[in-house]
Amino acid sequence: MQSKSTVADAGAGPGVSLRLHIPDKIEDKIFPNIRDLSERLHFSPTDGRIWLDDSRMILLRTEAFGALRQELIESLGVESARGLLTRMGYLAGSKDAALARKVRPGDNQTNMFMVGPQMHGLEGVVRAEPVRLEIDSATGHFYCEVVWKDSSEDESHISIYGLGSEPACWMQTGYASGYSSAFMGKRILFREVECSSTGAAHCRVIGKPVEEWDDPELDMKYLEAQPLQQRRGVAPGSAPQPASGAPLPAGGGSGGHAVAIGASAGFFGVIHRINRVAGTRATVLLLGESGVGKSMFACEVHSKSPRANKPLIQLNCAAMPEQLMESELFGVDKGAYTGVNESRPGRFEAADGGTIFLDEIACLSLTAQAKLLRVLQSGELEHLGSTRTRKVDVRVVAATNENLKVAVEEGRFRKDLYYRLNVFPILIPPLRERRADIPLLLEKLLRELCQRHGRQVSGVTNRAMQALLTHQWPGNIRELENVLERGIILADEGGAIDIPHLFSVDESPANSTQLGLAELAALTPAMPSLAETTGLGPASGTSIDEWASGVIARQQSTLGQIEDALMQAALKSAHGNISKAASLLGITRAQMDYRTKKLPQPR
Repeated sequence: MQSKSTVADAGAGPGVSLRLHIPDKIEDKIFPNIRDLSERLHFSPTDGRIWLDDSRMILLRTEAFGALRQELIESLGVESARGLLTRMGYLAGSKDAALARKVRPGDNQTNMFMVGPQMHGLEGVVRAEPVRLEIDSATGHFYCEVVWKDSSEDESHISIYGLGSEPACWMQTGYASGYSSAFMGKRILFREVECSSTGAAHCRVIGKPVEEWDDPELDMKYLEAQPLQQRRGVAPGSAPQPASGAPLPAGGGSGGHAVAIGASAGFFGVIHRINRVAGTRATVLLLGESGVGKSMFACEVHSKSPRANKPLIQLNCAAMPEQLMESELFGVDKGAYTGVNESRPGRFEAADGGTIFLDEIACLSLTAQAKLLRVLQSGELEHLGSTRTRKVDVRVVAATNENLKVAVEEGRFRKDLYYRLNVFPILIPPLRERRADIPLLLEKLLRELCQRHGRQVSGVTNRAMQALLTHQWPGNIRELENVLERGIILADEGGAIDIPHLFSVDESPANSTQLGLAELAALTPAMPSLAETTGLGPASGTSIDEWASGVIARQQSTLGQIEDALMQAALKSAHGNISKAASLLGITRAQMDYRTKKLPQPR
């Protein structure tokens, strides 16, 4: 007999939140008790909100989802629609992986991993029954086989298109891949080998590392954001057609250049903007903090443009002495100044027909800025020491971590050049706002760094992965690479990277003994300092556990009072700035804003 969960306090008055209650008799031999998840689901109808542990959720009718799915297929074609839904599921899965580590931090890996299948059921997506699970994050070994029953996605698809020849659980396989990839810290690919939409009794999926599949490109292409193409008339049940170009995981690229990879909404937002502008001749201005990967995204612009087979020349303007900047950019003639014994072309001539990437564009001298403006306006330049005009056809991609408007106001940057460069600005979010990218970046960087140093590591430990996912990364991807390089050097050959290998004492992501808010905004003890857990430095003060025990013993405060005190302290330190206070507590601005409204008002 099938039992249903009930919502308590259905007749509660205004302002009362509702919680999902699971009857005690419901137990499953496969899964750990789901109560730790169900207790984090809250309904607040008077506010028009549903919360899963401070992440806002929505209830959506399957008929509405089916209509949306049909609209995507009919307007975009099967391939594009499948890609959108797969990436949507991938992002949701990566978010739930972070929840898994928070909900069951001290549990074994199997029970912790089971949060994903249980969340699929709790969210009403599908009933998942694991058939086989082999998981070891320290060695990187992973194999998972799951049977899906009563798939909501299949139900929506079959009701409109009937049975077909291809699997239809696109969002569900994306979720499984995203969840497992974030959980393991390496790319895991799930493939649907049986599907109800093709007439099978149930759906069956198999997941394993990408490198263990013979033909991963057949599925990995759906994790790559591509320009939306109008392809009407494609039968929903027909076999998918191969995508053009070399499929790459969650990001394109060309051989020899850095490939931008990621799975977060922020990453795909950037990729979609690049897809819109890549095929044009427009100048692109990449904005963002230092280390966010602007050079990789510049390579994306070039590789997806008609100039992909032409040169891509990269120049860091900050690394070039001012005296040599003009000759490097625009070329120099023999005898232009002492030591020039022969004429040589500049970077713009070397990039003729292709793309030039000018990083740290704000560091250009005013004279170089004037010459760059001329190139952008007319495509003409002159060598230093020459009056002969040369024509070049170069697409300019510029980048800066400075506010160019401020530089213009201060007289350090030409206003007319600013307007020429600012044709199509793209803001790249910092890594702390793209946490779903970390597992993919982790795998890529580990592979590259191991090859560079001639070392071999099996992966990262659970607690190291937790530290990587919750660290604020002020240095962004550059800092991540630095930390992983240290980890590879310090870790035992063939062993797993642990927290002591990653962070030095002063860099510890959790070297405070104060209470904090976890990434998903629930009160949690800060992790012990690196000195306390590894012996790399002297332990000082009372541990967080001892402090908490003292609070409970003295019955000083409730959990709500401590949370409120933390919120007030953060707001005071940030002088009322919500965004800064959220950063201090390690939560998003939306979470901070919501919690601030819940604070008791002073009398």
